[in-house]
Amino acid sequence: MQTNIDKKPTYDELVAQNTRLQSENAFLKQELAQLKRLIFGQKRERFIPADSNQLDMAIATAPEPEPETETITYTRRKQDKPQKPSRHVLPAHLPRDVVVIEPKEDTTGLKKIGETITEELEYTPATLRVTRYVRPKYAKPNGDGILIGVLPSRPIEKGKPGPGLLAHVTISKYVDHLPLYRQSQMLERQGVVIPRSTLGDWIAAVCDILEPLHALHIESVLASLYLMADETPIRVLDYHTKGRCHLGYHWAYYDPLNKQALFDYRQGRGREGPTDCLKNFAGLLQTDGWQAYEVFEANERIVLVACWAHARRKFTEALDNDPERAKYALAEIQKLYAIERHARDAELSHADRQALRQQQARPILNHLETWLRQNHLTTLPESKIGKAITYALKRWDRLTRYVEYGQVEIDNNLVENAIRPLALGRKNYLFAGSHEGARRAAMLYSLLTTAKLHGIEPFAWLRDVLDRIADHPHKHLKDLLPQNWSPKSS
Repeated sequence: MQTNIDKKPTYDELVAQNTRLQSENAFLKQELAQLKRLIFGQKRERFIPADSNQLDMAIATAPEPEPETETITYTRRKQDKPQKPSRHVLPAHLPRDVVVIEPKEDTTGLKKIGETITEELEYTPATLRVTRYVRPKYAKPNGDGILIGVLPSRPIEKGKPGPGLLAHVTISKYVDHLPLYRQSQMLERQGVVIPRSTLGDWIAAVCDILEPLHALHIESVLASLYLMADETPIRVLDYHTKGRCHLGYHWAYYDPLNKQALFDYRQGRGREGPTDCLKNFAGLLQTDGWQAYEVFEANERIVLVACWAHARRKFTEALDNDPERAKYALAEIQKLYAIERHARDAELSHADRQALRQQQARPILNHLETWLRQNHLTTLPESKIGKAITYALKRWDRLTRYVEYGQVEIDNNLVENAIRPLALGRKNYLFAGSHEGARRAAMLYSLLTTAKLHGIEPFAWLRDVLDRIADHPHKHLKDLLPQNWSPKSS
């Protein structure tokens, strides 16, 4: 009796096994090359083709015959040696302590003919100071009571920190990425012991103060007609799950037209997050290929636009798998970006940029679509190049939609730039202490990132808002938003 062990595989079985092993070997090679690129390779995705003439969108002409040459001699003046770079002038707004140094010799009867000025940049460490409010009490005649001055509004009633200290602690963590325990150590070096838990309570109080302003900020961002969206993870301590952190997500929404950023914390990466946050939004929404955004395809109020940077990234990852096809696709995509650089350098209006795209980018996109569909039939679906082509074709309508709107960018890199402060902070303070802490971080990142986008110094804005918001008329609260803010006149 012949057992399965003694049974020899047939020719068809060997062929199938060989095909499977070859496919598995190719896949493992792709994974190894990808890991090597992540560890040792460059992180930028800029593609420079070997033949730079591929980016020339003009019709190639026949090469001209080699012209006749002749030798010409001439003399020219020898160039002077380059001068040493001069030092930058110190900013005029910095306070200056003038120290006059007279010669040691007697200058009596001598005439002053000038002076030599040398400036030295000095540093004085930040110092804490106490503001003491003294309110004399006066007894009214005939026992009618006591007269005392009214204490001005303070950020935290009966609390010790003033608006400047609260702003400093908040900015140090969410702009300068200093964890609270480090700030506590720095304060202790100045002789003031403030536990980390107390600093955390102060930040929670700041968020409570800014809550009405944050609500107005959300309305302002969602009123835009064009948003970019992305998400980034954040680890959160969850006391219900011992031994590990919960992986939450900060969903980022960026308004390129008005330079506004909004971060929304959610405990997961599902579609519930953007669906709930964008329930009142109507307009253009530019995203990557994450499946959570697919729900908006059926939303009549939202028009989805895809990101060419993510499509390009797929072909960059396929360079080791199929260099010929990947380089061709990257060269075509590079032509699209060359058009965008020209529009940006020429400072074209939205209408002019749309016309330029229709004239120059549309033919490139039509040709690229034909090439993608032809090669889609001859590539392995599980290969890197096959996945890149499938990714582009699956989202082709959204990828080409940017040419129809002059205000829309070719990719959503601007929202990824807005996320960078969160990534830097994550590397320093590692995780949020609770889900509520992650929500507070989203609020502060929203307002502080918007301030920086408008060229506003975050500390100056936050200190002024904390000092004014208690007495500011509610109907004019929008004036304190970073995009509307102006310093209080003295």
